[in-house]
Amino acid sequence: MLTIGITGNIACGKSTVDAMLLTMGATEVLDADRVVHDLLRADQDVRAALLRVFGPEVFAADGSVERATLGTIVFADPRALQALEGIIHPAVRRAIRGRLAAMPKDALVVVDAVKLLEGELAAQVDQVWWVTAGVDQQIERLTTGRGLSREAALARLRAQPSLEQFRDCVQVVIDNSGQLAHTRMQVETALKDLLASRGSAGKGKK
Repeated sequence: MLTIGITGNIACGKSTVDAMLLTMGATEVLDADRVVHDLLRADQDVRAALLRVFGPEVFAADGSVERATLGTIVFADPRALQALEGIIHPAVRRAIRGRLAAMPKDALVVVDAVKLLEGELAAQVDQVWWVTAGVDQQIERLTTGRGLSREAALARLRAQPSLEQFRDCVQVVIDNSGQLAHTRMQVETALKDLLASRGSAGKGKK
């Protein structure tokens, strides 16, 4: 199995790169944010921990987690964000490890996670790709596409890690600040190089 880790800051276009990789033969995308949605909806341990730490105000009347309310709390308070990550991240890692273990041996799997390099998930991937975009583009996507205020968008951006922090752990940087055709060209080249290197490694073992 070959695994590509996709990371980078919020609203940089990681899902765009994921979709391109699917058209290029990737078997599946394991999106950490989608895993979080599932955990918030159905994982009783996670839900109980959120209730204990953040109280009933982060739950709607129907029992669902109010992600907007929770986001407002944690992005305004680094300690609250750390507490949330302490609840969510271990559960996400367990879920993704389980999904990877069930994949066929010849699969090409994409693991998409903002916090890929800040936990154990990095050890699960063969190569790390960091997707970048301009700050103005990120703000536009967060305000127009996700309905956040400019202040809320900036708060989320301030909470993100920087490429410089993890540069030694990143093998490929995808610049998604231009035309999609340019992004696709970078993805195609990076995938071709990765597959070629894997093929060469396999020949060397024979």
